[in-house]
Amino acid sequence: MTLVPEWSRAFDRAALEEVVALPIDGVREWAFAGATGAGVKVAVVDSGVDAGHPRVGGIAGAVAFELDPDTEPGFAAVEGEHEDLVGHGTACAAIVRALAPQALIYSVRVLGANLKGRGALLHAGVLWSVEHGMHVANLSLSSKSDAMFGPLHEVADEAYFAGTVLVCAANNLPGPTYPSQYASVVSVAARAGGDPMGLAYNARPPVEFGARGIDVDVAWAEGGSITATGNSFAAPHVAAMVALMRSKHPWLTPFQVKAVLQAASVNSSAR
Repeated sequence: MTLVPEWSRAFDRAALEEVVALPIDGVREWAFAGATGAGVKVAVVDSGVDAGHPRVGGIAGAVAFELDPDTEPGFAAVEGEHEDLVGHGTACAAIVRALAPQALIYSVRVLGANLKGRGALLHAGVLWSVEHGMHVANLSLSSKSDAMFGPLHEVADEAYFAGTVLVCAANNLPGPTYPSQYASVVSVAARAGGDPMGLAYNARPPVEFGARGIDVDVAWAEGGSITATGNSFAAPHVAAMVALMRSKHPWLTPFQVKAVLQAASVNSSAR
């Protein structure tokens, strides 16, 4: 029996409420049709990305944030390609590649081999994404630390105003985590279904969007693949959708991206 992640039940067909959306004729075609993600820079802030995995097909750049007690912030940024310490980041990158094949993927490693990391490294990874002009950043990770609420909120707002869309997976377990709780981000949970472009909107946030994330075949370590469930794997589906729409309409702001995603959802009045 598949354990359903937290927030996923909000996207069950029986629970979905119809939502009023912007009256955009043919919104899904307008947003996605013919798009490849070309020219869009997507940061995968995670455990690293295996650039050589056949389902990733190379990356455009990489940086790893590693603990270093000899530096003033307590960590260092190491530029250049690196291994995926788990397989999790590779899974997310491959999902983006499958839907947005010409997107420019950047690996921003902030997690260790235990799939855990310091809040300060997550903060640094998001800040790097903003400073390096990423159009989209996929965050299939979060922090429970109350001490990180303020710093992550600040950098999430900075991303919002700079035009970097943060797509954040909700935690799989009950309880608030950051930055998925912030209004400035595109928050995502898993929903059942086989359509990789399937999207639902939750009229009762904080988690606003549901995407494919239950029993998904994903790329993993050592060139392999696994079947996995989690909000982590729903988020990159939405990050890829954002990459597609921004490759067609690069002028879209994070605010407008959210409006289009809502209008393109299966339970939207505009569909």
